[in-house]
Amino acid sequence: MKKQRRKHSAEFKAKVALEAVKGLETVNQIAARYEIHPVQVSNWKKELMESVGSIFAGNKPPSEKDIDKVREVYERKIGQLSMEVDFLEKKCAQLGIPGKGRS
Repeated sequence: MKKQRRKHSAEFKAKVALEAVKGLETVNQIAARYEIHPVQVSNWKKELMESVGSIFAGNKPPSEKDIDKVREVYERKIGQLSMEVDFLEKKCAQLGIPGKGRS
């Protein structure tokens, strides 16, 4: 019978990796305390060290203000396109060109 794999949260992985980076205990001691394989601790430590630079690279999620600005631009564009469609439908009707109409 297979043993079910454990799934660790990102917070847990970060906590273990930070302890490994601090170097106050060996990887084997940390692994024994958290009941995980030492290779896993080393992998999480390596992953943390590789991604540390991206924290300060400015990859922040957009703020509500930025989202509102983008939404406003799109709403304006939708309004403009709706007016153009209405205009073209009226002109098609005036010229006798069959139009599909909007659903």
